[in-house]
Amino acid sequence: MDIKTIAHEIQSETIALRRELHRHPEPSLEEHWTTERLIKEIEALGLPYRKLSPTGLIAELQGGKPGRTVGLRADIDALSITENTGLPFSSEVPGVMHACGHDTHAAMLVGAAKVLCRVRGELCGSVRFIFQPAEEGGGGAEKVIDQGGLEGLDYLFGQHIYSQQRSGTIGWTKGAGTAAAGTFIIKVIGDACHGALPETGVDATVAAAAIVMALQTIVSRELSALDPAVVTVGKLCSGTRKNIVSGYAEIEGTMRSFDPKVHAHIRDSIERIARQTAAAYRCEIDFHYHDSAKVLLNNPEAAEIACRAAQKVAAAPDDVFVMEKQLVSEDFADYTPYVKAAFVLLGGGGEYPPHSDQFAVDEASFETGVAFLAQAAVEALNA
Repeated sequence: MDIKTIAHEIQSETIALRRELHRHPEPSLEEHWTTERLIKEIEALGLPYRKLSPTGLIAELQGGKPGRTVGLRADIDALSITENTGLPFSSEVPGVMHACGHDTHAAMLVGAAKVLCRVRGELCGSVRFIFQPAEEGGGGAEKVIDQGGLEGLDYLFGQHIYSQQRSGTIGWTKGAGTAAAGTFIIKVIGDACHGALPETGVDATVAAAAIVMALQTIVSRELSALDPAVVTVGKLCSGTRKNIVSGYAEIEGTMRSFDPKVHAHIRDSIERIARQTAAAYRCEIDFHYHDSAKVLLNNPEAAEIACRAAQKVAAAPDDVFVMEKQLVSEDFADYTPYVKAAFVLLGGGGEYPPHSDQFAVDEASFETGVAFLAQAAVEALNA
């Protein structure tokens, strides 16, 4: 039976599971309910599986004939965001939301498992389904690797739904797909005092504000316009009361780039600017930095397989395209040094970007996503 046909037949099941997962989001490494719910789906298919520690699972489907082993991966964690979509299946967990589509990824991977179970007798090899925890900065890919998730794999494929891409389209590329990422925390230390007597203290709020503004010059004035990069401050906390000059502030942010030399320069510039700007305002800093994601490098051979699969399941030829590099990051990149891997973007047709409290996607795109994953496995097994 045709893979697209099966994906269409189970579309209502895919949507129902996604909505259930969406109502019960869980943060990185806390996806216990999600893991158990996905296990029920895998048990219903009769597939052997094993739980990962502390969360996540891996299942495996043995085809009717011997051959390669191909992996399909989906992430399952949510974000610490209060949902504001108004959807009838909105998050029921205060302050947590599937604002990056990982609920759709998990549901589509279950859908792909259902499709492949129906054609298992035709498969030359086996397919491994990896439900990965903690993609959002929790080291989930490393945990999968450490627990043997890649052992014996010949190929690995993944996808990410993208709300600002036309629904049902598939973007693929060879080489760099998403950027390396780093996170930083700058602790600004001043000296608190009465708000009416600012000269008796050292204002950490003013120093922190100056640091935030100064960091914006790194990309615009220290890097070539031909080197894609971004520095973003996402959090600034300072002060305890309106009439107290704050003696402490904390800045948290992220940086993204594709070139290791550029990446190192940005990291050093953030610390230099923060330290020297703080000194200008009589403050000191503690600087903390962590590399949170590598550049995602699509293997050329795996990327060609992904392209062929996309062309077979897309509604129209122009629904498959070569995508530009993205400054977002993905810990799927951690897998790429160890296995021939490719990662695509699935158009979700939404209005708001990922990590927005109004993030929503067109559920019709799930049918294409399910079919793509299943077809990619078939193409790789037959390559």
